[in-house]
Amino acid sequence: MPNELTGTPLVPSAGASQNQAPSPETRDALGRRLKDLRISVTDRCNFRCTYCMPKEVFGPDFAFLPHQELLTFEEIARLTQVFVRHGVRKVRLTGGEPLLRRDLEVLIAMLNQIDGVEDIALTTNGSLLTLDKARRLKAAGLRRITISLDSLDNDIFTSMNDVRFPVSKVLEAIDAAKHAGLSPVKINMVVRKGTNDHCVVKMAEHFRGTGHILRFIEYMDVGNSNQWKLDEVVPAAQILEAIDSQWPLEPVSPVLPGEVAKRYRYRDGKGEIGIIASVTQPFCSGCTRARLSSEGLLYTCLFGTRGHDLRAMLREGASDEQISERLESIWTARTDRYSELRSEQTRTQRRNRVEMSHIGG
Repeated sequence: MPNELTGTPLVPSAGASQNQAPSPETRDALGRRLKDLRISVTDRCNFRCTYCMPKEVFGPDFAFLPHQELLTFEEIARLTQVFVRHGVRKVRLTGGEPLLRRDLEVLIAMLNQIDGVEDIALTTNGSLLTLDKARRLKAAGLRRITISLDSLDNDIFTSMNDVRFPVSKVLEAIDAAKHAGLSPVKINMVVRKGTNDHCVVKMAEHFRGTGHILRFIEYMDVGNSNQWKLDEVVPAAQILEAIDSQWPLEPVSPVLPGEVAKRYRYRDGKGEIGIIASVTQPFCSGCTRARLSSEGLLYTCLFGTRGHDLRAMLREGASDEQISERLESIWTARTDRYSELRSEQTRTQRRNRVEMSHIGG
């Protein structure tokens, strides 16, 4: 496998093992397994979505990470091998906007060669997803893709992404993913009261019968910069009622335990939707996800306040066994269940939470 920058073969560093059999599953203090790894490959994004990276905070002078502080592709692959030993089977690449990371298909090909990795997915805003890029990602081993689109109304969408990026270009990206074989495409819509909640039914109507899966996400209090307010949350039950009143729905059983989206299918056979209700229907009890930031900090919760530095261990010469022991000690001590504990105090008093743009959603 070529080196990310030089094209030379990837040589495992001291202590690395490409084909070690996975250890018995690793469970946290609440009995939750480690199965999913979400990897942020960059903290940069070319959108300034008001609920994620508002311009007021992430302006022209904002200091993003310099390239040398990002994990290299080789470092990401090596850490993924360690995570696989503890039960990880699904990897999702996020950002920031992950397609801003040059030659991302090289990383995907590296991850695809790791024994034990069964699924590689990507979440993107679609702005850089051409048909050629989608085909290269697919050929490298990408299996699934999720594209963000918060409204079909161009004025609303451009005001939400705050860089005047048009709806038409995102729809082109969705088509490109489909034609590249990355189907069904999942489309994520963050629903914010007073902003785009009146677009829910139109979005459902547009994607019904297309083979794509539209997922509605309750507006969450992630990070510190989006000025989240509880009264701007549109409850999942309200979203479901609005769609069901137009096209009757029925629940669908999850494919695997720990799925974050509750699934519903149209009774007339026109496909399905998903609803992610972190605020009103928390799913902490089934959470199996670890998050790795672009500079190598491990977070055990989307609402985390502190990361664990794995990059330092890599660059100081730690063996895979030492990193594995550190990972196990972190995960087995994990007690995170922020959404289940969300209270009036957590709604009104800010903790120093990591930004969603830094570790992905």
